[in-house]
Amino acid sequence: MHIHILGICGTFMGGLAALAREAGHKVTGCDAGVYPPMSDQLRALGIELIEGFGAEQMALQPDMYVIGNVVSRARAADGNPKFPLMEAILEAGAPYTSGPQWLAAHVLQGRHVLAVAGTHGKTTTTSMLAWILEAAGRQPGFLVGGVPMNFGISARLGGPAAAGQRPLFVIEADEYDTAFFDKRSKFVHYRPRTAILNNLEFDHADIFDDLAAIERQFHHLVRTVPGSGRIVVNGLEESLARVLHTGCWSEVRSFGAAVSDYCARGEPHDFEVLQQGRPVARVQWELTGVHNQLNALAAIAAAEHVGVASDVAARALAEFQNVKRRMEVRGSARGITVYDDFAHHPTAIRTTVDGLRRKVGPQARILAVFEPRSNTMKLGTMKAQLPWSLEDANLAFCHGGGLGWDAREALAPMGTRAQVADNIEELVRQVVAAAQPGDHILCMSNGGFGGVHQKLLDALGRA
Repeated sequence: MHIHILGICGTFMGGLAALAREAGHKVTGCDAGVYPPMSDQLRALGIELIEGFGAEQMALQPDMYVIGNVVSRARAADGNPKFPLMEAILEAGAPYTSGPQWLAAHVLQGRHVLAVAGTHGKTTTTSMLAWILEAAGRQPGFLVGGVPMNFGISARLGGPAAAGQRPLFVIEADEYDTAFFDKRSKFVHYRPRTAILNNLEFDHADIFDDLAAIERQFHHLVRTVPGSGRIVVNGLEESLARVLHTGCWSEVRSFGAAVSDYCARGEPHDFEVLQQGRPVARVQWELTGVHNQLNALAAIAAAEHVGVASDVAARALAEFQNVKRRMEVRGSARGITVYDDFAHHPTAIRTTVDGLRRKVGPQARILAVFEPRSNTMKLGTMKAQLPWSLEDANLAFCHGGGLGWDAREALAPMGTRAQVADNIEELVRQVVAAAQPGDHILCMSNGGFGGVHQKLLDALGRA
């Protein structure tokens, strides 16, 4: 079929486009500000990209319009629709569906789906699980909201199944809503047989009123797992205990807590995996941080459900190269190292800083540079947690432009350790003035951050 994707440059929709193209469909798409790296990746696949959401795209006459959740019925100040193409689709009665629904019907059907859900660590854990299955010779398909460096692509259909088994597909299972016409979480469409519930905190304040509302969506996911399925759950999270207490019909394997089915003994970069108290494997790798240790346990427990032994999984993780924008070294200048990381929720910021601290030791200085860019952070819902999230950093620099709240006031408990800038240029000046040889500059954002990484490296080189 010919599908036309509205909002094609998002990581999920771009991955869906790649899968559809690989499956032999004709794929076109549109977005506002068609931008790399996804635009480059899509054009390399021969997918035509159109700038904007103009109604003239109806002339393409696709078999199906696939609607990304960037699209809405919103109107501009002058009363005109922000998405004229969507209005034209509705007026014409043309066929349309959401990305998750199209994926469920045309890609996931008949496969053993392994879904990775959680507030934090979804992309990394999905990538770990896909790599474990690949290293075990299982040729999984996958769709990840990032680019796993072991694969160099964010999505693929995968190879055939072994005799008597279903083909495997690993998917990052997002709790964000599906589309403007389907307010269920994306992950309820995926019907997993193996589901990881990595953690659960309040997030997405733009669509969820409170933690209980997100717990309800997670329970909807639990309801879709068959009796022969497995739910891999973080034993340290009270919120997830509440989700399962609401009802569970599948096998449960816990990880993380001392009494869990899977737990770790040792440091995050070198630890034994204990299965019900018995050592079964050892993970030695380049990754740091307790969060990655927990991600690894979850991936090992999920892989075991499809027949991959824990020691095989641990050996695969020794070769795991992480995901782009996860503690990625962008360069160094004057003995100062600049990192890029996707962390944006206060808990993720804290665990990311902690991971770097464990790596560089107590004496090295960490300069945390961040922007509160997610919808939740822009609303100021978690501003009070920012000083706590930055405790392990020596200095903190916040890009405070475009916020509806006062970042200086929120960071006041940090005293002189925190500075706020209203634009990227001022932020770069502040950081360069404070930086010393041997420092580690950790940039954290879920967006492009105005190219701050390269600007810092250039300015440090000139200083």
